[in-house]
Amino acid sequence: MAQVPATPKMKRRALRLAAALAPSLAERLSPAPSEQAALALRAARQGHPRPRAEEVVFLLPLVGPEHVGDWQAVTERLAQTLRSFRRQSGAWRAVICCQQRPPLPGALAEDQRISWLPFDDPTPGNDKWRKLAALCNHLGRVCKAPAYVMSFDADDLLRDGAVTEMLARQAPGYLVEQGYVMDHATGDVALAGKPTAALPLRKPFWKLCGSCMALHHDPALPQSAAFLRAMTQHEHRMFPYLAALSGQAPVPLQRPSVLYVLNHGENFGARRGRVGFKTRFVQRFRLEDPAELAQVAEEFPAP
Repeated sequence: MAQVPATPKMKRRALRLAAALAPSLAERLSPAPSEQAALALRAARQGHPRPRAEEVVFLLPLVGPEHVGDWQAVTERLAQTLRSFRRQSGAWRAVICCQQRPPLPGALAEDQRISWLPFDDPTPGNDKWRKLAALCNHLGRVCKAPAYVMSFDADDLLRDGAVTEMLARQAPGYLVEQGYVMDHATGDVALAGKPTAALPLRKPFWKLCGSCMALHHDPALPQSAAFLRAMTQHEHRMFPYLAALSGQAPVPLQRPSVLYVLNHGENFGARRGRVGFKTRFVQRFRLEDPAELAQVAEEFPAP
Protein backbone atom coordinates (compact mmCIF):
# COMPACT_ATOMS: atom_id res chain seq x y z
CA MET A 1 0.00 0.00 0.00
CA ALA A 2 1.51 3.32 -1.11
CA GLN A 3 0.73 6.76 0.23
CA VAL A 4 -2.38 8.21 -1.40
CA PRO A 5 -1.68 11.27 -3.59
CA ALA A 6 -2.93 14.68 -2.48
CA THR A 7 -5.98 16.27 -4.09
CA PRO A 8 -5.10 19.33 -6.21
CA LYS A 9 -5.66 22.56 -4.31
CA MET A 10 -8.28 23.95 -6.72
CA LYS A 11 -10.38 20.81 -6.33
CA ARG A 12 -10.03 21.00 -2.55
CA ARG A 13 -11.47 24.50 -2.54
CA ALA A 14 -14.33 23.44 -4.81
CA LEU A 15 -15.19 20.44 -2.61
CA ARG A 16 -15.16 22.48 0.59
CA LEU A 17 -17.44 25.09 -0.95
CA ALA A 18 -19.80 22.44 -2.33
CA ALA A 19 -19.91 20.59 1.00
CA ALA A 20 -20.81 23.81 2.80
CA LEU A 21 -23.73 24.34 0.42
CA ALA A 22 -25.00 20.78 0.07
CA PRO A 23 -23.30 17.36 0.35
CA SER A 24 -24.98 16.24 -2.87
CA LEU A 25 -23.08 18.94 -4.75
CA ALA A 26 -19.77 17.68 -3.39
CA GLU A 27 -20.61 14.13 -4.45
CA ARG A 28 -20.85 15.32 -8.06
CA LEU A 29 -17.20 16.43 -8.03
CA SER A 30 -15.80 12.87 -7.97
CA PRO A 31 -14.30 13.02 -4.46
CA ALA A 32 -11.43 10.68 -3.64
CA PRO A 33 -12.06 7.85 -1.12
CA SER A 34 -10.74 9.99 1.76
CA GLU A 35 -13.02 12.87 0.73
CA GLN A 36 -15.98 10.48 0.46
CA ALA A 37 -15.19 9.29 3.99
CA ALA A 38 -15.02 12.90 5.18
CA LEU A 39 -18.39 13.71 3.61
CA ALA A 40 -19.93 10.56 5.12
CA LEU A 41 -18.72 11.58 8.60
CA ARG A 42 -19.96 15.12 8.05
CA ALA A 43 -23.42 13.77 7.21
CA ALA A 44 -23.42 11.35 10.15
CA ARG A 45 -22.61 14.16 12.59
CA GLN A 46 -25.39 16.46 11.35
CA GLY A 47 -27.79 17.19 14.18
CA HIS A 48 -25.76 15.24 16.75
CA PRO A 49 -23.88 17.15 19.45
CA ARG A 50 -20.22 16.21 19.74
CA PRO A 51 -19.77 14.12 22.91
CA ARG A 52 -17.05 15.07 25.37
CA ALA A 53 -13.69 13.41 24.69
CA GLU A 54 -12.38 11.56 27.72
CA GLU A 55 -8.80 10.81 26.65
CA VAL A 56 -6.17 11.25 23.94
CA VAL A 57 -5.11 8.16 21.98
CA PHE A 58 -1.76 8.21 20.19
CA LEU A 59 -1.25 5.89 17.22
CA LEU A 60 2.42 5.09 16.57
CA PRO A 61 3.48 3.19 13.43
CA LEU A 62 6.98 1.94 14.27
CA VAL A 63 9.47 0.87 11.61
CA GLY A 64 10.38 -2.82 11.81
CA PRO A 65 13.86 -3.95 12.86
CA GLU A 66 14.58 -5.42 9.43
CA HIS A 67 14.24 -1.97 7.82
CA VAL A 68 16.72 -0.07 10.00
CA GLY A 69 20.42 -0.18 10.69
CA ASP A 70 20.22 0.37 14.45
CA TRP A 71 17.13 -1.12 16.11
CA GLN A 72 18.40 -0.18 19.56
CA ALA A 73 18.59 3.50 18.56
CA VAL A 74 15.04 3.30 17.18
CA THR A 75 13.66 1.81 20.39
CA GLU A 76 15.56 4.34 22.52
CA ARG A 77 13.91 7.18 20.59
CA LEU A 78 10.55 5.47 20.97
CA ALA A 79 11.16 5.38 24.74
CA GLN A 80 11.83 9.14 24.71
CA THR A 81 8.55 9.69 22.87
CA LEU A 82 6.64 7.56 25.37
CA ARG A 83 8.26 9.38 28.29
CA SER A 84 6.95 12.64 26.84
CA PHE A 85 3.48 11.09 27.04
CA ARG A 86 4.04 9.92 30.62
CA ARG A 87 4.82 13.49 31.66
CA GLN A 88 1.33 14.57 30.57
CA SER A 89 -1.48 15.29 33.00
CA GLY A 90 -4.80 13.90 31.83
CA ALA A 91 -5.93 10.60 30.37
CA TRP A 92 -4.03 9.20 27.39
CA ARG A 93 -3.14 5.91 25.75
CA ALA A 94 -0.59 4.91 23.12
CA VAL A 95 -0.71 2.00 20.67
CA ILE A 96 2.49 0.95 18.87
CA CYS A 97 2.18 -1.05 15.65
CA CYS A 98 5.26 -3.00 14.58
CA GLN A 99 6.41 -6.45 13.46
CA GLN A 100 8.25 -7.00 16.74
CA ARG A 101 7.31 -5.87 20.22
CA PRO A 102 9.80 -3.11 21.02
CA PRO A 103 11.80 -3.60 24.23
CA LEU A 104 10.81 -0.90 26.69
CA PRO A 105 12.66 -0.17 29.91
CA GLY A 106 11.27 -0.23 33.44
CA ALA A 107 8.15 1.84 34.00
CA LEU A 108 7.39 2.06 30.28
CA ALA A 109 7.13 -1.72 29.99
CA GLU A 110 4.76 -1.81 32.96
CA ASP A 111 2.56 1.12 31.95
CA GLN A 112 -0.86 -0.30 31.04
CA ARG A 113 -1.58 2.79 28.93
CA ILE A 114 0.99 1.61 26.38
CA SER A 115 0.11 -1.35 24.16
CA TRP A 116 1.54 -3.17 21.16
CA LEU A 117 -0.40 -4.10 18.01
CA PRO A 118 1.41 -6.92 16.14
CA PHE A 119 1.89 -6.37 12.42
CA ASP A 120 2.55 -9.36 10.18
CA ASP A 121 1.75 -8.15 6.66
CA PRO A 122 4.65 -9.45 4.52
CA THR A 123 3.97 -7.17 1.54
CA PRO A 124 7.30 -5.65 0.47
CA GLY A 125 7.91 -1.91 0.46
CA ASN A 126 7.18 0.93 2.84
CA ASP A 127 4.65 -0.31 5.39
CA LYS A 128 3.96 2.89 7.36
CA TRP A 129 0.61 3.47 5.66
CA ARG A 130 -0.49 -0.14 6.21
CA LYS A 131 0.44 0.17 9.88
CA LEU A 132 -1.61 3.36 10.19
CA ALA A 133 -4.55 1.55 8.56
CA ALA A 134 -4.15 -1.33 11.04
CA LEU A 135 -4.04 1.12 13.95
CA CYS A 136 -7.26 2.81 12.80
CA ASN A 137 -8.93 -0.58 12.30
CA HIS A 138 -7.91 -1.39 15.89
CA LEU A 139 -9.64 1.70 17.32
CA GLY A 140 -12.80 -0.28 18.00
CA ARG A 141 -10.90 -2.31 20.60
CA VAL A 142 -9.06 0.68 22.04
CA CYS A 143 -11.68 3.45 22.18
CA LYS A 144 -14.85 2.58 24.05
CA ALA A 145 -15.59 6.25 24.77
CA PRO A 146 -15.08 9.45 22.72
CA ALA A 147 -11.44 10.49 22.45
CA TYR A 148 -9.00 12.58 20.49
CA VAL A 149 -6.94 10.43 18.13
CA MET A 150 -3.50 11.56 17.01
CA SER A 151 -1.09 9.71 14.74
CA PHE A 152 2.36 10.29 16.18
CA ASP A 153 5.81 9.46 14.85
CA ALA A 154 7.83 7.34 17.22
CA ASP A 155 10.75 9.78 17.37
CA ASP A 156 8.91 13.04 18.10
CA LEU A 157 8.29 14.56 21.53
CA LEU A 158 5.09 16.06 22.97
CA ARG A 159 5.25 19.21 25.09
CA ASP A 160 4.09 18.90 28.68
CA GLY A 161 0.51 20.12 29.06
CA ALA A 162 -0.69 19.29 25.54
CA VAL A 163 -3.08 16.54 26.68
CA THR A 164 -4.48 18.80 29.41
CA GLU A 165 -5.15 21.54 26.86
CA MET A 166 -6.95 19.20 24.46
CA LEU A 167 -9.23 17.73 27.11
CA ALA A 168 -9.97 21.12 28.65
CA ARG A 169 -10.87 22.95 25.45
CA GLN A 170 -12.93 20.13 23.82
CA ALA A 171 -12.49 21.47 20.27
CA PRO A 172 -13.39 19.39 17.19
CA GLY A 173 -9.67 18.80 16.73
CA TYR A 174 -6.27 20.35 17.27
CA LEU A 175 -3.57 21.37 14.81
CA VAL A 176 0.09 21.79 15.71
CA GLU A 177 0.64 25.10 13.95
CA GLN A 178 3.71 25.96 16.04
CA GLY A 179 6.38 23.41 16.90
CA TYR A 180 10.12 22.97 17.02
CA VAL A 181 12.36 21.27 14.48
CA MET A 182 15.80 20.16 15.69
CA ASP A 183 18.70 19.07 13.50
CA HIS A 184 20.32 16.33 15.56
CA ALA A 185 23.50 16.56 13.49
CA THR A 186 24.15 20.20 14.45
CA GLY A 187 22.01 20.73 17.55
CA ASP A 188 20.29 23.69 15.90
CA VAL A 189 16.59 24.29 16.62
CA ALA A 190 14.03 26.26 14.61
CA LEU A 191 10.50 27.34 15.45
CA ALA A 192 8.00 26.41 12.75
CA GLY A 193 4.84 28.51 12.55
CA LYS A 194 2.63 30.58 10.30
CA PRO A 195 4.49 32.96 7.98
CA THR A 196 4.65 36.55 9.18
CA ALA A 197 5.65 39.86 7.61
CA ALA A 198 9.08 39.42 9.16
CA LEU A 199 9.31 35.70 8.25
CA PRO A 200 7.38 35.30 4.98
CA LEU A 201 9.04 31.98 4.06
CA ARG A 202 8.47 30.24 7.36
CA LYS A 203 6.21 27.16 7.31
CA PRO A 204 3.67 25.98 9.88
CA PHE A 205 4.68 22.85 11.76
CA TRP A 206 1.92 20.70 10.24
CA LYS A 207 3.51 21.09 6.82
CA LEU A 208 6.79 19.63 8.12
CA CYS A 209 5.88 16.79 10.48
CA GLY A 210 3.23 14.07 10.65
CA SER A 211 2.74 14.39 14.43
CA CYS A 212 0.55 17.38 13.80
CA MET A 213 -3.18 16.82 14.35
CA ALA A 214 -5.48 15.30 16.95
CA LEU A 215 -9.08 14.78 15.85
CA HIS A 216 -12.23 13.97 17.80
CA HIS A 217 -13.30 10.35 17.43
CA ASP A 218 -16.75 9.10 18.37
CA PRO A 219 -16.79 5.28 18.55
CA ALA A 220 -20.59 5.35 18.29
CA LEU A 221 -20.20 6.47 14.66
CA PRO A 222 -18.60 3.85 12.38
CA GLN A 223 -17.88 6.65 9.92
CA SER A 224 -15.42 8.16 12.42
CA ALA A 225 -12.82 5.36 12.39
CA ALA A 226 -13.34 4.90 8.65
CA PHE A 227 -12.51 8.54 8.08
CA LEU A 228 -9.41 8.44 10.30
CA ARG A 229 -8.16 5.43 8.35
CA ALA A 230 -8.72 7.14 5.00
CA MET A 231 -7.21 10.44 6.16
CA THR A 232 -4.00 8.90 7.51
CA GLN A 233 -3.26 7.28 4.15
CA HIS A 234 -2.37 10.78 2.91
CA GLU A 235 0.59 12.99 3.59
CA HIS A 236 0.01 15.11 6.71
CA ARG A 237 -0.37 18.28 4.61
CA MET A 238 -3.82 16.95 3.66
CA PHE A 239 -4.97 16.45 7.26
CA PRO A 240 -6.38 19.95 8.00
CA TYR A 241 -8.28 20.05 4.70
CA LEU A 242 -9.84 16.61 5.19
CA ALA A 243 -10.73 17.37 8.80
CA ALA A 244 -12.49 20.56 7.72
CA LEU A 245 -14.28 18.69 4.93
CA SER A 246 -15.57 16.25 7.56
CA GLY A 247 -17.03 19.17 9.50
CA GLN A 248 -14.32 19.09 12.18
CA ALA A 249 -11.98 21.95 11.36
CA PRO A 250 -9.15 21.79 13.93
CA VAL A 251 -8.02 24.75 16.01
CA PRO A 252 -4.34 25.52 16.70
CA LEU A 253 -2.86 24.38 19.98
CA GLN A 254 -1.95 27.43 22.00
CA ARG A 255 1.80 26.79 22.34
CA PRO A 256 4.53 25.02 20.33
CA SER A 257 3.52 21.47 21.16
CA VAL A 258 5.77 18.98 19.34
CA LEU A 259 9.54 18.66 18.85
CA TYR A 260 10.58 16.99 15.59
CA VAL A 261 14.18 15.72 15.44
CA LEU A 262 15.92 15.41 12.05
CA ASN A 263 19.09 13.65 11.00
CA HIS A 264 19.36 11.22 13.87
CA GLY A 265 20.14 8.37 11.48
CA GLU A 266 16.83 6.50 11.27
CA ASN A 267 14.33 9.20 10.22
CA PHE A 268 11.49 7.91 8.09
CA GLY A 269 11.90 10.93 5.84
CA ALA A 270 15.57 10.15 5.28
CA ARG A 271 14.63 6.75 3.88
CA ARG A 272 12.46 8.61 1.35
CA GLY A 273 15.14 11.20 0.56
CA ARG A 274 13.01 14.05 1.92
CA VAL A 275 14.99 15.57 4.76
CA GLY A 276 17.20 18.03 2.86
CA PHE A 277 14.71 20.87 2.64
CA LYS A 278 13.88 20.49 6.33
CA THR A 279 17.56 20.72 7.22
CA ARG A 280 17.71 23.95 5.22
CA PHE A 281 14.58 25.15 7.03
CA VAL A 282 16.32 24.70 10.40
CA GLN A 283 19.36 26.63 9.22
CA ARG A 284 17.24 29.47 7.84
CA PHE A 285 15.07 29.86 10.95
CA ARG A 286 17.32 28.55 13.73
CA LEU A 287 16.91 30.09 17.15
CA GLU A 288 19.80 32.22 18.37
CA ASP A 289 18.45 33.61 21.65
CA PRO A 290 19.81 31.59 24.61
CA ALA A 291 16.59 32.24 26.54
CA GLU A 292 14.48 30.72 23.75
CA LEU A 293 16.78 27.70 23.53
CA ALA A 294 16.60 27.24 27.29
CA GLN A 295 12.80 27.31 27.06
CA VAL A 296 12.86 24.53 24.43
CA ALA A 297 15.09 22.44 26.69
CA GLU A 298 12.72 23.03 29.60
CA GLU A 299 9.55 22.16 27.66
CA PHE A 300 11.08 19.09 26.01
CA PRO A 301 13.40 17.75 28.71
CA ALA A 302 16.00 15.12 27.89
CA PRO A 303 15.34 11.68 29.38
